[in-house]
Amino acid sequence: MVKRKQETTNGDDSDSGSSDVSFVDVDFDFFDPNPKIDYHALKRLLSQLFQRDADRFDLGALTDLILAQPTVGTTIKTDGLESDPYAILTVLNMHVHQAHPSIAALAAYFLEKTETADPPFHAALRALFARPDTHVGLVLCERLVNMPVQTVPPMYRMLSDEIKWALADSEPYTFTHLLFVSRVYHLSPAEEEALANRAPSHKSTKSKKQKGTQPPVQSAPPDGIYPFHPEDVCIQEHALHALSYPFSSSTEPREPDSFGLDVRGRAMLVEAGRWESLVARMSEVYV
Repeated sequence: MVKRKQETTNGDDSDSGSSDVSFVDVDFDFFDPNPKIDYHALKRLLSQLFQRDADRFDLGALTDLILAQPTVGTTIKTDGLESDPYAILTVLNMHVHQAHPSIAALAAYFLEKTETADPPFHAALRALFARPDTHVGLVLCERLVNMPVQTVPPMYRMLSDEIKWALADSEPYTFTHLLFVSRVYHLSPAEEEALANRAPSHKSTKSKKQKGTQPPVQSAPPDGIYPFHPEDVCIQEHALHALSYPFSSSTEPREPDSFGLDVRGRAMLVEAGRWESLVARMSEVYV
C-alpha cells in the first residue's frame, strides 16, 4: 500500500536568471515491501550495500527474510506499486533469526571485521550475540545513487511507528541495540587535492531561506573517509561504536591515475534507548 507521498524538486534555486537552471519534480511513494514484486530490486540494493563482500552472504535468502515481514520496513518507488523500489529501510532481529544462514554469516562477518580493528566494538558485539536477553536489530538501509537524503527521515519515522505497532501485537521487535550497516569511500591526500583543484569557484547569489536545522557541514576528515549516506553523521552522533573497514574480497590495486572510488563498509552500534532521539535528529537536519 502507499504509505505517504513526498515531492522533491531538484535544481539550482537561485535568482541569477541563468538559462542552465532546470527543475525536476519527482513524487516519491512509500510502500510496504512487496514479496510479489520487490525481490530482484531489493537483492540488487543489498548487493550494492555489501559491495565486493556480497558473495559472502546468501543475499537471496536475506531478501526473502526481509520480504517475510512486509509490515515492518519501507520501500520507495516513483512509478506506482508495480515498479521497482529505489530504496529500502528495514530492521531484522538478529537474535530471533540467529540460525538463519544469512544472519549467522553477517554476525560472524561483523565479529571478524571488528576483532583487530576495534577490540571494544568486537567485545560488545560478541557479548550481545551470545546473551539470550539481548536482541540486536540489524538496520538495513540502501538506495540508488542520487536519491535525496530528504527521503530518509520519513522512512525512519515510519519504521519507528511500525516497530511500536508490531510490539503491540506481541511481535519480536524489542531491541536492546541496533546495528547499522552502511558504505563509505576513502580519498587519498592526492585525490583530496585533485578534487579541491577541480571544484568550481562560486559567486555569491541570492537563495531562498532554508527552514529547519541546517545539515552538518563536513570538512575534510583526517582519515579521508566520507559517507555515501549523509545521515550516517546523525547515526554516528548516537553510536556507542562505529567502524569503517575495508572489504575482504580482493580487488586489483588501483593505479595512481585510475578512476573509481576506494569503497569500504561501515558498521555502527546504537543503544535502542537512543532510537527516538536519532530519528528526531534526522527529521530536524534533513528537511
